[in-house]
Amino acid sequence: MSESALAARVLNALLREDYGGLSRQISRTRDGVRMSLPDGMVVRLVPGRLYQDFVVAPEERLRLAQVLGALDHVADPADAEGVAAFAEECAAALMTDGLRDRQAPTSYEALAATLEHPVYPTARARIGLTADQLLAYAPEFAPTFALRWVAVPGHDEPFPVHPLTLGRALEVEGTRAVERPDTLVRPTLSMRTVELDARTHLKLPLPVSTLGTRNRRSIRPGTLRDGALAELLVRRLADPDVLVADEQTYAETGHEYLAWMIRRLPAGEIVPVAALTAPGVLDRFGDVLPGYLRILLRWNVRLFVEYGVALEAHQQNLALVFAADGMRLLVKDNDGLLASPARLAAAGVAVPAFGDGRMLTDDPHALADVFVTITLHLAAAAVAFGALPYERAARLLRATLAEALDEHGEHPMARLLRARTLDAARLTGKSMVTAGTLVAKERTGARDVNKFYGASGPNYLRRA
Repeated sequence: MSESALAARVLNALLREDYGGLSRQISRTRDGVRMSLPDGMVVRLVPGRLYQDFVVAPEERLRLAQVLGALDHVADPADAEGVAAFAEECAAALMTDGLRDRQAPTSYEALAATLEHPVYPTARARIGLTADQLLAYAPEFAPTFALRWVAVPGHDEPFPVHPLTLGRALEVEGTRAVERPDTLVRPTLSMRTVELDARTHLKLPLPVSTLGTRNRRSIRPGTLRDGALAELLVRRLADPDVLVADEQTYAETGHEYLAWMIRRLPAGEIVPVAALTAPGVLDRFGDVLPGYLRILLRWNVRLFVEYGVALEAHQQNLALVFAADGMRLLVKDNDGLLASPARLAAAGVAVPAFGDGRMLTDDPHALADVFVTITLHLAAAAVAFGALPYERAARLLRATLAEALDEHGEHPMARLLRARTLDAARLTGKSMVTAGTLVAKERTGARDVNKFYGASGPNYLRRA
């Protein structure tokens, strides 16, 4: 991605989230829609269709300094630290792009890592890493490296540690490095999860931020326990064509840089949903997109309506599994789900004893926010519109979601979800840059930077 392309993506994100009232710089004339930047440049905008009303016209050539200058111009002085951090994110994203000729997409995980995130403009920035560290540990470069090991007081066996995390792990009182025979691994798309073999992944904390400076990739104490409980819930509620990764084997120490989790995967060829829009991937498997969307939406609608559960299963946490008996959907990393205690209890399902209270709510609109921004926007629309012409993708999504909702008739939760999706004038969006980097949680009021809303965009499900 060139500097101009990144500048356009950044400006689009800031407009989508209307940070600092930036949309007030937009004017409409007989010649079209324009936006004025502080340096005097006038930028032509065109309809955005997906996720936002207007985006930078494809022919515009922006400099990143111009866009960051516009950001600085509208920013609240209280956000100065966040604005500076975002400038560093942009620089980190450009550094990663500068290494593009070293990319080695030899696997689906590596291939997915070369693609841009559907909405977050600097998703390929791993804040805090050098170019050499990216080449050694980032998935798009398909490296192989050896784990490190640390002895931890109170634990009989040494802990596996990512090489990038070793220094932080050794800062914990009483820990010491331990030499063991090399265990070679490769990074997956999430980077902090590495592949031990085709059926076994290992999740480890990293001293890195992605999708926002505040989005640290350490592992907060209690997260793995909550994830294991969430997995058991999801496994119980899974449809026959849904597989759930086994994430029951883990260890925590009370320190965010000393933890690990083993993920066991099912048999079959596993393709991350995030890789489906890469050139040639869908061609290899035939016309699987309608089947994928049917499984995804039918199951997630059922979870929402019958149990009050909304999964944070975005394109990185989902995969397709191809085996001799057909295609199934695989879900993993469930610690971000949202569940209604009241609806679970009414359905006769025990409410998991999550340590993180943010995973439970009886607010149906909070559940709908997760469904719209994760299941619909990222898992469904980003794939459909990335693979198909706009009108065909819109028809397929609309028909598939309508079919899934129709199964539940006039159930109140189905009516609410229909109102928030098929019948809505606009669709809710997340303000990811605002909450992830620009504005402190004390000012946004966000309990979770990954569930901060406020943006909205045109409803691509409605007929023109």
